[in-house]
Amino acid sequence: MAVEMYRRLLLLSVKYSPSVRCHVSVAKRAPLSFHNQHLLAKRTPLLFLLAKQSLSTSCSLMASHHTEQQDAVRRLLPELLTSKSKENVKGSPGQTLMMSEADIRQVCSHYLQLSDPAKVDFLTALSELCGTNHEGAIKAAKKLESIQDTEDDAALFQYEQRLTQSLTPGYRLLFTHIGRLEDGVKFLVDMRADILTLLHQQKPANDHHMRALNTTLKEMLSHWFSAGLLQLQMITWQSSCDMLQKISEYEAVHPVRGWADLKRRVGPYRRCFVYTHSSMPLEPVMVLHTALTDHIPSNVQSIVGERKGQQTTNAPLASEQPEDPEHIKSAIFYSISSTQKGLRGVDLGNYLIKQAVRTLQANFPYLTTFCTLSPIPGFTGWLLAEITRLQKGENTTQLFNSEELQKVHSVCGRTDQSELATVGRLLATNQWTQSKELVSILEKPLLRLCARYLYAEKHRKFALDSVANFHLRNGAVMWRLNWMGDTSARGMTSSCGMMVNYRYFLESTLSNSQNYSENQTIAVTQQILDLVEEERSLHRKSQL
Repeated sequence: MAVEMYRRLLLLSVKYSPSVRCHVSVAKRAPLSFHNQHLLAKRTPLLFLLAKQSLSTSCSLMASHHTEQQDAVRRLLPELLTSKSKENVKGSPGQTLMMSEADIRQVCSHYLQLSDPAKVDFLTALSELCGTNHEGAIKAAKKLESIQDTEDDAALFQYEQRLTQSLTPGYRLLFTHIGRLEDGVKFLVDMRADILTLLHQQKPANDHHMRALNTTLKEMLSHWFSAGLLQLQMITWQSSCDMLQKISEYEAVHPVRGWADLKRRVGPYRRCFVYTHSSMPLEPVMVLHTALTDHIPSNVQSIVGERKGQQTTNAPLASEQPEDPEHIKSAIFYSISSTQKGLRGVDLGNYLIKQAVRTLQANFPYLTTFCTLSPIPGFTGWLLAEITRLQKGENTTQLFNSEELQKVHSVCGRTDQSELATVGRLLATNQWTQSKELVSILEKPLLRLCARYLYAEKHRKFALDSVANFHLRNGAVMWRLNWMGDTSARGMTSSCGMMVNYRYFLESTLSNSQNYSENQTIAVTQQILDLVEEERSLHRKSQL
């Protein structure tokens, strides 16, 4: 038991010390032979000392790096430090922070030169040392309460200002001044991306400080990136190479396969709209790809041209043909991507779609239909998790009926897995797509389950699927579920090949959006409801 304890200690410390690493090969073997146990037992005192020293050194280095960045914040931002003994350590909102542009640039330069771990320490120090002045806020609140019955308006106003001052984090003033620098807004967008990465991966000890920092920066970016401050641009093949390259690199939904593919996506019967910001004019903030067609397509390969040598049923108007406005009756939004991680949670897509609709209406008199062809990125992961829960007995909701499971099992032949486990393996590996018989068998149950996922599965009472939640908040109708809507490897893996159309009926988007936001009511067509009812009927039968 002692040997095993020391072996685990060595495995924890091996990455910190080369002197430990050279001895650890024996410790990593399991089970250890009698000879190796004897060798390890003889070396245990030395190895334990090495491990203890290396772990102690590592902890000291981490503490040293954190202290170093705390000192940097104190040196660079003395005016913004939160003091428990002084109220007036920073200027009140609306006043000028007593730091020159050179000082602000020095802060930015210091941050940009840091390694990723050092950035974590700097952000942590900034959130802790330059946050809200709690002591000052308590004093101001007590004083405000003590004079609230007086008629001294000047005193009330004075202590209201002091309370507001104390509740304003010091780093908010810093962000305000950085935003006034050339490229300062882009710097803050990138800094927030670092904060989001830190919150997601590192989970810092003082989580509340970092979340307050993130919330403050998000609120400021939301104001700076409001719709009225953004410029709508339409990207064509004549746009700058730099912009075209970024459009290609930022495409997150249906990756661009080369310059020929990109030319098709900005050519005839296609439109690419982007939002840019005056502070970063060469950087697309949000990108919307649109196909102009004479119907509502059910398959994205017919739009992005991935079908090689195959005839596509009801294919949209070919992008190689000259445009005929009389044939353009539908605008299909098939890809919308936010290009800046630091703007996550800032609502831009809703306004981009609305502006694109107005622009298209002005240019095409016969255009009456506005619809998406959207991915369902979380469906397969959700379904595999539900299968696992059902196998463990954590869920009693039936996913497949006995006939469906038997058909799948009969096609796969005899295996050492249960019928449900076989289905789970086929879905996890995409092996079912290689058999036309399995594709036919699984079509009905997967459509049924996908309808349940989109319509019935919730997160805080709203649609669990992020794409569905986005379009439903915008006032769209969950219009049609499409089997084999995306047959790419990515589409088959993420959603078993299915896609969904969300249709924007312009006369009812406002009421739909309000009904969803206030009552969590989803506007949906009968096709989706029928599939959901099939799923509920299966569940009721399983409970009998």
